[in-house]
Order: sequence, then structure tokens, then C-alpha cells
Amino acid sequence: MKPRKGIILAGGSGTRLYPITLGLSKQLLPVYDKPMIFYPISTLMLAGIREIAVITTPHDQAQFQSVLKDGSQWGVSFEWIVQDQPEGLAQAYILARDFLAGAPSALILGDNIFFGHGLTELLKQASASARNTIFGYQVRNPECYGVAGFAPDGSVSSIVEKPKSPASNLAITGLYFLDESAPDLADQVEPSARGELEITTLLEMYLKMGQLAVEKLGRGFAWLDTGTHASLLDAGNFVRTLEDRQGLQTGCLEEIAFHQGWIDAAHLRDRARLFAKNDYGLYLQRVLLDAATNEFNLDTKAEIDARARRLAV
Repeated sequence: MKPRKGIILAGGSGTRLYPITLGLSKQLLPVYDKPMIFYPISTLMLAGIREIAVITTPHDQAQFQSVLKDGSQWGVSFEWIVQDQPEGLAQAYILARDFLAGAPSALILGDNIFFGHGLTELLKQASASARNTIFGYQVRNPECYGVAGFAPDGSVSSIVEKPKSPASNLAITGLYFLDESAPDLADQVEPSARGELEITTLLEMYLKMGQLAVEKLGRGFAWLDTGTHASLLDAGNFVRTLEDRQGLQTGCLEEIAFHQGWIDAAHLRDRARLFAKNDYGLYLQRVLLDAATNEFNLDTKAEIDARARRLAV
């Protein structure tokens, strides 16, 4: 299997967030202390994915390139794809066909945020697996999402977009690990009544072939989208609470890249200096300090053990 590539769908006009998106792409709005798009990038990076295509509108692309550069500062690479008209989520696979070049992919929506203990392991497993994997999350208002239905034996029997009578409360999140056939199958998707190439139609194709697995995200996980003013504020407050209480960053791309071994300590130090006047830069300095402390402890473990034996006599 070819290495899996990532796709971030960051197009659309963000009309539900007017007037704050009149001059700025929704995915560049702040979610507490970082641009929104940092969070989906972090999800792909945690999955071990380093080649990422970013799909934007023509007029927003320069803004994204100004913020994200070429990705080398985080040990990844970005390819830029224009979406002239938003025609449904499945369109992303058609637009990214040349970028994928026969590779499997992980598509994530640019306004989705994932958090939870064990998330990295789940993402890496899905990325390394040859099976097609999507993630389900229990919600109170499933009629607003694509929803999974289940057979009596617990297997997934249907996926329906915004059903009037939901078969379950399990919404399909905006993260899809699909194989190399996704662009060809997306070509076969017919526009829905609202004129879009629905991702649920594409997933139904995989389901009918018996080639789709749904991984349930339980109570220990959080899945947030930021498509309304209220949900954007909720997401910012969620991130702020986590960071204030734990002292740990969420969606910190430099930290992920450093722990993945994609950038070295010198590079991380340069990034810390860039943000030296705020808490983000201080956090990167702490990441560096923790790494140095751990290395020191490893070097002196034998000495510590010897001292402990002496004290025990």
C-alpha cells in the first residue's frame, strides 16, 4: 500500500458565520489561540501523514498560503487545490485525484476538531490499515448530520444524510480514511436533491461492497465542528479550558512534529523564539526543556539507582 496522503477541505463561503467571514475564510478564524485549520492539520499529523492537500476557494488561497507557508516548518508538505464551486464533500476526491496519484487518503473537514485520550493510537491504526474507516460520534440532534444505521447484529446497515427520522444517534464525523478507489467512486456519485455530491452516497457505495468500518468515538472523546457562531465560541472555550487546566496545548503543530521526529530541537527553538512574546512560545520552550530533562534523566539513571542502593544500606 502506498503511503496515505491527507486532504483538508477548507473551501466554501462560510455564509452561516456572516458577517465575520465576509473578508476571511472560516477555517482561518481563531479557535482560542490558533487558526481553526491548525486543528485538522494536527489530526492528520497525529495519524502520521505528511503529504497534505489543502482545498480552498480561489480568493482564499493566498490567505492560507500566507499562514501555512509550505509546511516545512512542521515537517510536512502542502499542495494547494482550488475549488471553484462547492459541490459537496465527495467532490474533494475528484479535485485531489492528481495529488493522490493512486494513494489511499484521509480526508478531514477544515472545521472539525477532535480530542481525546487514545486518539493518536486510533488515528495511526486507521492510517496504517488497508480497510476503509470512518468515525461515529453520539449526538443529541442526529437529524443535522449524516447518520449510521445498524443491523440487529451490530453491523452498520445504512448511512443517511440529514435523515428526518434518524436510525440512531450516531453521527458520522468529518474524517474519512478511504482507499485509492475513492476518486473513481466519487466520479460515480450523482448530485443529490440539493445539487451536491454527498459524502454519504460515496460511503454507501463502500458499505454495499462490504468495505466500510465505523469506529465509534466514546465518552472519552470530543468532536466539535465550528460552523455556527455558537459552536465556534464553544470550541474556543473548550480549548481554553483544556489548556488552562492542564497546561498542555491542543493542536500544537510544532510539538507534534517534534515528537514525531520531523523537526529537531534547533528548529523547535527557532519556532519558540518566533512566538516569544506570548504563551504559545513559552509552551514550545517548555516542550524543549522537558525533552532535555528526559534525556538527562536517561543519562543518569545508573547513578540514581546506585545512590538509591547506598541509601538502602
